[in-house]
Amino acid sequence: MRSYNGTMLDYINEELAELKRAGLYRSLKKIDKTDGRLVEINGKKLINFCSNNYLGLANHPKVIEAANLACQEFGAGSGASRLISGNLEIHEKLEARIAGFKSRSAALVFPTGFMANLGVIGSLMDENDTIIIDRLNHASIVDACRLSKAKLQVYPHKDMAALGQVLQRSDKFKKRLIVTDSIFSMDGDIAPLPQIVELAKKYDALTMIDEAHATGVLGTRGRGLEEHFGLEGSVDIIMGTLSKAVGSLGGFVAGSQELIDLLKNKARSFIYTTALPPSACAASLAAFELIENEPEHLGNLRENIKTLTRLRSTAPPLPEGEGKTPILPIIIGPAEKTVEISQQLFEQGSFISAIRPPTVPKGQSRLRLTLTALHTKEDIECLASLLRALIPA
Repeated sequence: MRSYNGTMLDYINEELAELKRAGLYRSLKKIDKTDGRLVEINGKKLINFCSNNYLGLANHPKVIEAANLACQEFGAGSGASRLISGNLEIHEKLEARIAGFKSRSAALVFPTGFMANLGVIGSLMDENDTIIIDRLNHASIVDACRLSKAKLQVYPHKDMAALGQVLQRSDKFKKRLIVTDSIFSMDGDIAPLPQIVELAKKYDALTMIDEAHATGVLGTRGRGLEEHFGLEGSVDIIMGTLSKAVGSLGGFVAGSQELIDLLKNKARSFIYTTALPPSACAASLAAFELIENEPEHLGNLRENIKTLTRLRSTAPPLPEGEGKTPILPIIIGPAEKTVEISQQLFEQGSFISAIRPPTVPKGQSRLRLTLTALHTKEDIECLASLLRALIPA
């Protein structure tokens, strides 16, 4: 390996210059105000089409009120890790609610979804095991697998024949764990859970689904991928987040009581970090109440997905994808062109981020369009007109 003789600053500047040459340089857009549907950036109001706040609950008055009340009762922060003095009543109340929502015996909350994946995979798997994942799984799953030291094996996206072949040749490992996103975050398509469960049973493998984008979205009542396919209770480990459709912050793992007990004792991303703020727990509790008792939020989201799907069927180049989830990608290809179109949309009042490598493969840069329950039919029709004008068919 060639040594680097410049200063650290020289190295950093060269890396930044290379990112700019490749069209991969990123900068932050500061949002001054937001009501969920609209954002204000530098005094300009835009319709927000890149939020994961799928049900609009981050801005719901009941969710905001619950967070405020929790701050008054418990303070702004938990003050310590859960195993020291940070285990508040509201943490356990939220875990019981999540366990019930996911039809599991127990659950455990983490400060983020990324930390939940690191914690559960790192606690269960080691160098004697193998983890088998979909090629398009989230980066947090990939990082967790690498840190676990288990043998990482990757099958092509949703290729069940390939998954079966990997399982067939993996009988030398002590444990085999299949991990998949429920909804894939950049493509918006859905994992083939029935086939995964069938293969797992055939080859005596464990299963885990990442419900980050599925909780509150998939299934008749928004309970996720299992409910969507009518396979409740079929998955060994359910991981998810509270920061998307739930509208708050945090991650969770749901499963057997024994699994949760193990995580409390072994998950480094749980043990060695300050507990989730009580306001986030309260907001999540209020959001779950709304998801369960006010189905109109999910109904509005699904109606918006149908609206854009109908428009897409008659007017390319509207978004690709299955049309069953709020994530609808518009594949542009070159990173520079994707950034250019994103900026043009911005100038005309629509906020959609350009997604580039390494988040997506080279040549697959895209606009990642997301719909929420707060969008109006007029918002969607206006966006459709802009896309037709900016992107050649």
